[in-house]
Amino acid sequence: MTDIAQISTSDEKAVETREAARRGGRFWRYARRVLLALVILALAVVLCGFAYQAMETARDARRFPQQGKSVAVGAAFGNLTLNLDCTGQGAPTVVLDSGLGVPAMGWNLSQREIAKFTRVCSYDRAGYGWSSAGPMPRTSLQIAKELHAMLGAAGEKPPYILVGHSFGGYNIRVYTGQYPSEVVGMVLVDASHEDQQERMPPGLRAAFKKQMQQSEWQRRLAPLLIHSGFARIASGGDDDGLPKDFGREVQYLQLQTKFVDATMSESANFAESAQQVREAGNLGDRPLIVLSAGKNVDPKLLPKDLPVTEFAEFHRIWLDELQPAQARLSTRGKRIIVPDSDHMIPFRRPDAVVSAVREVWGAAK
Repeated sequence: MTDIAQISTSDEKAVETREAARRGGRFWRYARRVLLALVILALAVVLCGFAYQAMETARDARRFPQQGKSVAVGAAFGNLTLNLDCTGQGAPTVVLDSGLGVPAMGWNLSQREIAKFTRVCSYDRAGYGWSSAGPMPRTSLQIAKELHAMLGAAGEKPPYILVGHSFGGYNIRVYTGQYPSEVVGMVLVDASHEDQQERMPPGLRAAFKKQMQQSEWQRRLAPLLIHSGFARIASGGDDDGLPKDFGREVQYLQLQTKFVDATMSESANFAESAQQVREAGNLGDRPLIVLSAGKNVDPKLLPKDLPVTEFAEFHRIWLDELQPAQARLSTRGKRIIVPDSDHMIPFRRPDAVVSAVREVWGAAK
């Protein structure tokens, strides 16, 4: 009897083992099916994203045709072509250089009014808008040389009045240092100052450094994020309170890998460009107007890791020290505060830009 009981118990254990194995097998078969379904779903989402981005890009290309013409810069710059948009007649010609991350069409609101009294040209830097990607690294000296070559290739003749917003201020000051006989006046629109990074409070400087390190990963992921449609969906259709179609056109021009590469390189080489600005020297007795934004950025729009109090302190340094210092670059320098605008003066107060250009143009004539 004992042997029979032992055999019976052994059989029961074997049955339980086989049943557990069958349950385990069913679980893993189910898990594999679920995993496969999730993979297929993820691939479907990605493919839909790629199709969505391709369709929207094609739609945007039809809605937003090129403003201006493509100019081959010359053999010294490889196959670089830059987009140049010139309107109006008269002299001196006004040349507009945008801030970091802003395509040439950001000057539209100002350019149409300036064209009523003289010739005016805006252009897309290499990697921006309708321009092709350019040589790396992207520094102000490189940008100034490309601008000079493009104006010559396009048949635009000096003298010029140069207008630079934000980082564009670096570029036009370096241009003046390289080609002083071509520049007869300047307007700096809330322009970057060569000492601004050193003058930042330490917490703010550390926060910006951290952002730059994070941006490198964004640059590497940019092709996937853009072509999968994720970047388009995440950014939305509007651009910081701009008119809807205007914002969508800016978005269309910014959602390109060449644009990401160019802006990231300009940011990464900001300190080198600042040194190039120092070496460019002052502006002599050229008529100069410095437009300064009176409003600080709304703290609610700042990244969470930026120290708000230090940001406010830096705005005071910017408004009370750095911007007036730029007006002293010329013996005929003048500073004007635009009290109801933040940093984006070409968007918020294009009339202030037009008025400043007209005044410098009149003095230069």
